[in-house]
Amino acid sequence: MRDRLLSKSVRRWIGLAFGLVGSASVWAEAGYYVVTPYSTPGQLSVDLRYWTVDSRDRDAVLWPEAGLRYGVTSRWTTELFVSFIGPTLRQQGVDSWNWQNDWLLTQGQYSFDLALHTQLIHEPDEGNLIEFGPVWQTEFGRLQINANLFFERALSEPDGTEAKYQWQVLGRLRPGVRWGVQGFGELGRLGHSEDPHSDRLGPVLKLGLGEKAQLQAAYLWGRVYGRRAEMFSAQFLYSF
Repeated sequence: MRDRLLSKSVRRWIGLAFGLVGSASVWAEAGYYVVTPYSTPGQLSVDLRYWTVDSRDRDAVLWPEAGLRYGVTSRWTTELFVSFIGPTLRQQGVDSWNWQNDWLLTQGQYSFDLALHTQLIHEPDEGNLIEFGPVWQTEFGRLQINANLFFERALSEPDGTEAKYQWQVLGRLRPGVRWGVQGFGELGRLGHSEDPHSDRLGPVLKLGLGEKAQLQAAYLWGRVYGRRAEMFSAQFLYSF
């Protein structure tokens, strides 16, 4: 009960902090992890994530996440993870439970690869949501280019599908080291031009730590639902 009350209180604070409007915007959150289309069959990975939103006139909000990812086949990856939220690491409540699935639709027959992303989200205070959309990746020389377009809606809302995007350009410096730029944005609910938009971008560094682990970190600048903010994200993957 205490976690539920804390989560509800913090979510209300976020609504005030970022000026969310409309029923759809209340449950829309700003993501910081670019989804990629590939799967490694039989590989189990621990997925640890951490990201923050820091506005100049507000305290930072922290989102640690933890999950398990599994490559079911060469085309299908599934992951279960839990997301926490709070103003400090000592004040954290469960924000959502998530089940993500990504299906690779192509396997080398084109100059790009395409996948279908889906994510079922259960928020204790807001209900159930679904996120879905295409995941696209190509290579151009030493560059890896990603571009994704997702749609998110609350299952209980008759009107309120929100569009959002992700993109990334990574260059290979040497084996195990990539760096580049990534960006994210929310376009508001379809058919609701009055909804505030978000856009942010910044540098990203991705490191291979041996054969089993990888670490990436990014720092982004821009807007989150109409308010200027700075964002940091980190993700650590360890595979068995």
